[in-house]
Amino acid sequence: MKAVSFGCQPSILHRSVAAAGKPLATPNLLARFFPACYSPFEKMKKINYGKLPTEQTNPRSKDIDRLPTGKILDIINREDRTVPQAVGKIKNKIERGIVLIVSSLKKGGKLFFAGAGTSGRLGVIEAAECPPTFNTLPRLVQAVMAGGSQAVFHSREGAEDRKNEAVRIFRKKLRKNDILVGIAASGVTPFVEGALQAAKKTGARTILIACNAASPMKGKVDCLIAPKIGPEVITGSTRLKAGTATKLILNMLTVGSMIRMGKIYQNWMVDLQPKSQKLKARAVRIIQRLAQVPEKEAEAYFLKSGGNAKTAILMAKKGLGHKEAVQKLKENSGFLRRALNQL
Repeated sequence: MKAVSFGCQPSILHRSVAAAGKPLATPNLLARFFPACYSPFEKMKKINYGKLPTEQTNPRSKDIDRLPTGKILDIINREDRTVPQAVGKIKNKIERGIVLIVSSLKKGGKLFFAGAGTSGRLGVIEAAECPPTFNTLPRLVQAVMAGGSQAVFHSREGAEDRKNEAVRIFRKKLRKNDILVGIAASGVTPFVEGALQAAKKTGARTILIACNAASPMKGKVDCLIAPKIGPEVITGSTRLKAGTATKLILNMLTVGSMIRMGKIYQNWMVDLQPKSQKLKARAVRIIQRLAQVPEKEAEAYFLKSGGNAKTAILMAKKGLGHKEAVQKLKENSGFLRRALNQL
């Protein structure tokens, strides 16, 4: 997330050379001198972008520009309703992804997301939401976006082509027990390919989320999650259905993994970080509900536990002191249900 992307854009380089009145260098020559920011044209020709699933035209939204606003919204809504069904059809792949993530986390590894554009921003959202929801350390779940932190707020489309930059970033970040989730709607994003390449070098496990089952990266990952969502309402605008599908998949990956790590009891976020008035009130309600104590008593246990709902529940329900409750949770790897059943 803190990684800063840098480099030059080939188009700018071409213009500066031409403006100087010098003959234009060949792509191969430019690639020799600017390997971190220049993709040779030969490599670009290998990908037929017009054949990508994410670049196809949707016949159901043809002439959408001629329709009244209500009809436009009807088309968008009908297309959006197909996304959860497409995601549901690949549930087994998402389940496989959760198994891989949990395995890495239990070995002391970290979870990384890598992407560009909308895909990268969705990874950033997921990483940012894990600490307040599941009380994870910020370093446990991280996101790296092509173009650096500025690209979260301002589009830097050319950054997605910087494969070598991703290789460099992730060679420094990744360790053997880590897991990398590459997010690339098209399935051909060079930045994501570079991240996955670095992961393989370090021995880290890999997952790819793409709306392209034929992605050339599919043979380079441990798990490919590729929903078939069909063409977008606006041709090529992958922030629409592809973005929705990606967010649903990310929800399932993180929530499923954190449940398996003991971060949830019943369907309550007992490991939340109560740092706002709203979340403090939620923590007290959780204690009150699960320990079956009056509100004032729940507030008292919340304070005695140091603001930890999980510890407070164990204290209130089993009559334990703070240190004893903390120890019981530690003995049960943080699983509240196991700790309650043991007493």
